Amino acid sequence: MKISIGTNVKNGPWGGGNLFAKNLALFLERNHHEVFFNLDPEDLDLILITEPRKTSESSAFTHEDVDRYQKYVKSDTLVVHRINECDERKNTNFVNKYLMYANTYSDYTVFVSSWIKNLYKEQGLNVKNSSVILAGADDNIFNSDGFMPWDGKSKVKIVTHHWGANWNKGFDIYKQLDEMLDQESYSKKIEFSYIGNLPKKFQFKNTSVISPLSGKNLSSELKKHHIYLTASLNEPSGNHHIEGAQCGLPLLFINSGGIPEYSNGYGVIFNKSNFISKLDEMVNNYSLYSENVKKYPFNADSMSNDYLDLFIKLMENKNKYIKMRSSKDEYLSEKLIYNFRRRKIRKTKS
Repeated sequence: MKISIGTNVKNGPWGGGNLFAKNLALFLERNHHEVFFNLDPEDLDLILITEPRKTSESSAFTHEDVDRYQKYVKSDTLVVHRINECDERKNTNFVNKYLMYANTYSDYTVFVSSWIKNLYKEQGLNVKNSSVILAGADDNIFNSDGFMPWDGKSKVKIVTHHWGANWNKGFDIYKQLDEMLDQESYSKKIEFSYIGNLPKKFQFKNTSVISPLSGKNLSSELKKHHIYLTASLNEPSGNHHIEGAQCGLPLLFINSGGIPEYSNGYGVIFNKSNFISKLDEMVNNYSLYSENVKKYPFNADSMSNDYLDLFIKLMENKNKYIKMRSSKDEYLSEKLIYNFRRRKIRKTKS
């Protein structure tokens, strides 16, 4: 197959969507498929929309570019839309409506968690032709080789990492942990490291801050610690906790968004009101959770294999999906497009 992935791939530290595109492309190429990050070829079999917002640095092409490709280049190219973003993650108010509009140009939708699928379903998106494929990281890089679990005697080292610096990445909890380290009862037992970017004008007092890392450098740094903490709110999937777990660190994870789908059974779940008691639970039962995380199942190859299986099935039923384009609920599609354009016009006038 000839497949185009709509990501403007970056080198070095970047977000989870960038890693997804890289990992999927490598897997597809290893399995003898041709991969592109543009719409230049005139004979694409399948297009994967990953970021339809043209203002995003991560976007290689938009849903409108895909529409023009189908109209003027090759009409029977199948289109899959991967949805891994939402307003709830960054307290915005335009992403969901935009992605729902872009989704009307696709034949099939992949969600990165059941949580985000249900969120869009409740907001009116037709999820009939869709499925959930959970994300994963490259286990050639993120693995437990060389990881030394906590011995129960030395300071327990907690770590998290984020590329994005939005406050919803979990800074309420990270700030709380940092302030707990003001107390000798905690500082003599715990160390906390943060890898990545920080919100503007925010500083830790007792936390080791490390500039963004990627690849083997990130993996090596993670494995110097014992527990992986994520407090990221309304995260559709995220890659950070996956990378931590694959490196052998049991997860201390917040009950929010899609994170529990990736983390249940491999650590301790908490909410804002019980973080301290759940941290104690993790420390007191560390050997149990450290053993459980050895069975962590999510990685880039299993994820990519699920995508390839899906692409093959879609191609086998290609005519069915092409016929369904004309039998879609045209009223809903036209309503979404009409309202979206009205909002754009109003915004321009104001």
